[in-house]
Amino acid sequence: MKLIENVLSLFYPRLCAACGDALQQNEECICLNCMLHLPETQFHKEHFNPLRHVFDGRVPVEEVTALMSYKKANNVQKILHHLKYSGEKEIGKKLGEYFGGQLITEERYRSIQYIVPIPLHPKKRRKRGYNQSEWIAMGLSKGMGIPYLTDVLARTHYTDTQTRKGRFARWQNVKEVFEVQNPEKVKHTHVLLCDDVLTTGATTEAAIHKLLTVEGIRVSVATLAATTL
Repeated sequence: MKLIENVLSLFYPRLCAACGDALQQNEECICLNCMLHLPETQFHKEHFNPLRHVFDGRVPVEEVTALMSYKKANNVQKILHHLKYSGEKEIGKKLGEYFGGQLITEERYRSIQYIVPIPLHPKKRRKRGYNQSEWIAMGLSKGMGIPYLTDVLARTHYTDTQTRKGRFARWQNVKEVFEVQNPEKVKHTHVLLCDDVLTTGATTEAAIHKLLTVEGIRVSVATLAATTL
């Protein structure tokens, strides 16, 4: 099998999702050089980091962090495009595990008991074939050593893309799209809500509002990237 893989790699090389160069045998999804040069925020080390302002006066959160800073045309944009639109869901798991390993080193994140991914509407999930946030949750779960739950938060309404909408329009588009299922699973717990990218925060805010209807729940947020910096 290894020989077959090596032969196939000559004709169909695995490419780095960030720079596009061929991956070496010991590299997965993203080459070592690009991993070493990710624009990491290190916000998990700061309680009062810039991302907290996204939710100030809107919804209470315990912690907010993102692994990377997202800017147009940088490698993060390429990575997220591969994750969401090119079927390369393993990217989410790899980066989630890497991020989870960082989060668990901070005392403020050690009280988290469950990871909850932002859900996709079933129609969009069927079209894409997977939910990228679930793959991020898988990685975070492995890196942090805590379980993830996909049966607590559900998306009940199909919405248009948020890409070209402002914050208010985004909020109007998503404010009633989520519902909580099996609330008893997360009563009196600290959960980590995860997604691929944080922009205006409207979708995340709507999800947090629904989760906070559960008795005694506390919510933190972690995304792979953030544009609101």
